[in-house]
Amino acid sequence: MYRQRHFREIINGPAHVLYHVGMIVLSASIALSLPYTADFVARRSLILWASIGNEKIFMTAVEIVLAVVLILLFGYVGRNWRNRRLSRMAKKAGLVMGSTGFSTFVEEKSDLHSVIKNCRTAKIMLLNPYGEKAGLRAKSILDPDITIGQSREQTWKSIDFLKRLRADRKDIRLKLYDEYPFLKLTISSDYVWVKHYHAEFDIQVMPEYVFKYNQDPGSLYVPFYQYFLKKWNDRSIPEYDLKTDELVFRDQAGREEKREKFTGLNG
Repeated sequence: MYRQRHFREIINGPAHVLYHVGMIVLSASIALSLPYTADFVARRSLILWASIGNEKIFMTAVEIVLAVVLILLFGYVGRNWRNRRLSRMAKKAGLVMGSTGFSTFVEEKSDLHSVIKNCRTAKIMLLNPYGEKAGLRAKSILDPDITIGQSREQTWKSIDFLKRLRADRKDIRLKLYDEYPFLKLTISSDYVWVKHYHAEFDIQVMPEYVFKYNQDPGSLYVPFYQYFLKKWNDRSIPEYDLKTDELVFRDQAGREEKREKFTGLNG
């Protein structure tokens, strides 16, 4: 065994030396050829640049194309950044804008019941059940089973439901608006669900449209989200304090101006 190992060492020794010698020769050849290669590239570059520099039309065309490319690039980056920022904001909260909220998230069979129960934050806007527009909305619906009393009762059930969620240390915020309901909006993650409040029909019989967030500039996801955000930031719409059952009014700077006790079926 010793003889076999010794024999392999004798054979491998020269091969090992030849390998290193070959690598040294190759490295030296590359190093020696670099000055000639660099000189050739530099001369060819100067010739090409000189020929291009004499063509004013070519240079002008290049500048115009480059300017257009930069404008399109920065426009796309800015638009993409704004859309992604809106998407991240929507992911942080469930956003709901409806009439009473009962058939939207309170009923166990409703689509958003489990979603609202499990989300960490939510911003919800409901129609003020004692406002003038709530009475007009109830009277305009042709269904005789829908009354102003029923609408108010459903709103209070929604408020009680949100109170229970807030007691579980969830960040739940509620606002009550007085406008005649126009759109029922639900925004969760990358989707927005939209229904239109028809003057004569219950919202449940109206068709629902779904829009997904994407990079398509024609997508309606972002406009609907911005519509909700504009309404939510409207200082004329008071926020409902789920702890004290008060309407909180704020000025344009966000400072609290006054509070009004909100009483009804529970008051």
